[in-house]
Amino acid sequence: MTKEFDYNGFKMNGFLMLFVHLLVMPAAMLYGCFIGEVWSVVLAVILGIAWFFLLAGYIQLEPNEARAMVFFGKYRGTFKETGFFWVNPFLDKKKLSLRARNLDVEPIKVNDKIGNPILIGLVLVWKLKDTYKAMFEIDSQTMASDTTTKGNQVSVGNAVANRMNAFENFVKIQSDAALRQVAGQYAYDDNENHTGELTLRSGGEEINDQLEAKLNERLAMAGIEIVEARINYLAYAPEIAAVMLRRQQASAIITAREKIVEGAVSMVKMALDKLSAEEIVELDDEKKAAMVSNLLVVLCADEAAQPVVNTGTLHH
Repeated sequence: MTKEFDYNGFKMNGFLMLFVHLLVMPAAMLYGCFIGEVWSVVLAVILGIAWFFLLAGYIQLEPNEARAMVFFGKYRGTFKETGFFWVNPFLDKKKLSLRARNLDVEPIKVNDKIGNPILIGLVLVWKLKDTYKAMFEIDSQTMASDTTTKGNQVSVGNAVANRMNAFENFVKIQSDAALRQVAGQYAYDDNENHTGELTLRSGGEEINDQLEAKLNERLAMAGIEIVEARINYLAYAPEIAAVMLRRQQASAIITAREKIVEGAVSMVKMALDKLSAEEIVELDDEKKAAMVSNLLVVLCADEAAQPVVNTGTLHH
C-alpha cells in the first residue's frame, strides 16, 4: 500500500505573499531610521530577519512536477499543485519530476534456456508513481548527494537532476536483472526442434509484456512504474554467431530441398498420369523407373541437365 498523500498544510498564493514581502523591508527601514527609539531598532532588525526568512517559503511547480514536503524529518505530504505558492519556510521541499523518461539499456550477455550465449538489450519508458517510496524506501537521496558533492553543484536544478539520475541507475540495475531472468526462460530460436514453443525471436509482444511485468514487480518498492518495455537488440554472442549462422543456412537449404523434391515428385506423377490417360506411349515398369529417375535428376539438379537424344525405340 502507498504511504503517499497530498500535502494539506498551510499554503498561500505566491504573488500575494510577494506583495506582503515587499512591504516588510520598507517597514523595517522606516522603524529603524526614522523613529530612532530602541524598540523601533529591535523591531527593524526583526523585520529584516523576517524578510530573509520569508524568501525560503516560495515554491514554483510546473505540470508533472512534485515536491516531497519534510518538516524536521517528518513527511508532511506531496505537493503537486501547479503554480506559484508560499509555504512554511521550515519545510524541506524535495523536488521531483513525474515526467516519463527513456532508458536505452546496453546489450548484455546472457544464456538462453538451452544454454546458448546471446546478446540482448532493451529500451524502456519509466516514470515516478509514488513519491514517498521513491524518496524514502530506497537510498536515492544518498546517491544523489554523493553525485552533487563530487560535482560541487548545490543548485536546486542540479539536485533534481542528480536525484533523477539516481533513480535511473536503480532502474538500469533492476532492468538488467529482469532481462536476465526473462531471457533465461526461453530459447533464442526453435530451428532444430520445431516444437512451437515461445522463443525470444518469435515471442514479440508476449515476451515484452512479461518483461514489463517483471520490471514493474521489481521496481514497485521504489515507486517507479514502467510504461513500456521492449527488446530492441537480440543476437547470438560473437563466439557462436558464425556456427549458428551456418546452422541456420543448413536448415534453410534442407527446407528448400524438401520443397524442391516435393514439387518434383508431384510433376513426375502428373507426367506419368498424363501419358497413361492419353495413351501417348505404353511404358513397362522398367521404363517408368528410368523415366522417373531421369525426371527427378532434371528437376532436382542445381544446374541445367544436358539432354541426351534417344534415337532408338521404347520397345525391344
